[in-house]
Amino acid sequence: MVLTGILGLDISITVVIVILIVGMFILEHRLLKKNEDSLKRHQIFLIYGASLTVLIGGVIGIMAIWAFDFAAFFAQLWADFVAFLATSVPSLIASAIAFGVAIVLIRVFKIVFKQIGTKPGPLQRRKQTIGKISLSIIKYLVWIIDVIVILAIWNIDVLPALAGLGILGLVIGLGAQKIINDLLAGFFIVFEQHFDVGDVIEVAGFKGEVIDIGLKTTKIRNFKGEVRMMTNGDVVNLVNYSKNPSLALVDFSIAYKEDIEKTKAVLSEALPKLRALNPDMLENPTILGVVSLGESSIVLRVMVKTITERHYGVERSMRQFIKEVLDENTIEIPFPQVVVHKAD
Repeated sequence: MVLTGILGLDISITVVIVILIVGMFILEHRLLKKNEDSLKRHQIFLIYGASLTVLIGGVIGIMAIWAFDFAAFFAQLWADFVAFLATSVPSLIASAIAFGVAIVLIRVFKIVFKQIGTKPGPLQRRKQTIGKISLSIIKYLVWIIDVIVILAIWNIDVLPALAGLGILGLVIGLGAQKIINDLLAGFFIVFEQHFDVGDVIEVAGFKGEVIDIGLKTTKIRNFKGEVRMMTNGDVVNLVNYSKNPSLALVDFSIAYKEDIEKTKAVLSEALPKLRALNPDMLENPTILGVVSLGESSIVLRVMVKTITERHYGVERSMRQFIKEVLDENTIEIPFPQVVVHKAD
């Protein structure tokens, strides 16, 4: 009768502790959900800490109620740990060495490929691209070999493991065709030289400089500093602005009363001076001639080839220079006018 009463008391206390633990977690969930925006970081840590304390205390309390032998448990745990160390220290040291060697190898390859990519030359961008993609492949190979070596150190038969990895790879490959497509696309992007690191490209309406190419993804940074990461399989309908020089086009107007040939002669003489001041120009500007006849002006066009993606600045400087030259030679740049005829 007494034993039954003690057992019933133990069960009751256990149920109460379980209810307290569950209630604490429900309270924590509601408190965090209700005050998600107003709580500070240290307050959130305190709430999580209180919940963890209640959980650990409750588990220890339940184990103590049911006469769990903590001393024997921890003694056995310590004995198992000591025995594990005694038999596994050589394997642990060898595994640590293998892991360290892998890290050192990857860092060495990073330094080597970085040095190759920074050497100036006509193929600098191509070298950077090949270096980055090669480093990506080397990382995968080094870590795969390192895992195989560590498995061998722990006396795990590598051949069945490799066979299992092959079967697993086949299963994953059937369900991960998108990843395989990205990897193949990355391979062809690099070796068919669709673009290189440093090229300015436009994909899906996003235009910017290629800052990194990997086997799976490509990173593009626009003039605002925004970086978009695209999987290589999504790099379609690509426009590469770095394959050829850019073209700077400037249209300007003169009044109908002005002499077109005189204007062209004045600019033909003056514009070469601008090239000497602007190293982004690859040639002397060319006056194409009249491109349209406006309502109150004649529109002429000047063109010049520039270094890739430097045409924006060249166009700005040419507009200012043309305005100054026309003003110096009293050639009128008209503004919209309305002629009103008064009936007699």
